[in-house]
Amino acid sequence: MENQVFGNPADKKVLIVDDDDSVRDLLEFIVRKEGFKVEKAADGEEALNMARTVSPDLILLDLMLPRFGGFEILRELQTDDTSDIPIVIITGRYTDRSTSDMIKQEPNVKDFIEKPVRPPVLAALIHKILKTQPPRKPQP
Repeated sequence: MENQVFGNPADKKVLIVDDDDSVRDLLEFIVRKEGFKVEKAADGEEALNMARTVSPDLILLDLMLPRFGGFEILRELQTDDTSDIPIVIITGRYTDRSTSDMIKQEPNVKDFIEKPVRPPVLAALIHKILKTQPPRKPQP
């Protein structure tokens, strides 16, 4: 088996996009705990501006947003220099299979997580997409 080299989470930046403060704070807590740098946006317009200016390595995107919905943002992010940023959709709305399949067809969408987010699942997914390893827990 080839020895895969994992990157350092501290070198990676994750953009969290959610209009709900408590959800954004929870996601930030999970992402920071895994060692990643975090940027946050509360609406679609801010998300697009941040994606273009801070060039995140990954975007966690809520679909239900004020000022541009998640779908419009997805489309926008597939243009210009943001088209290669991987996106994980996080949604609180029940999504039927055809809708989630349609979203997964988008070239930059890597996965789909429903709220409430389970921290270990999200953490593992981010590490998998960004090819990083969780920070080592200090030994007692």
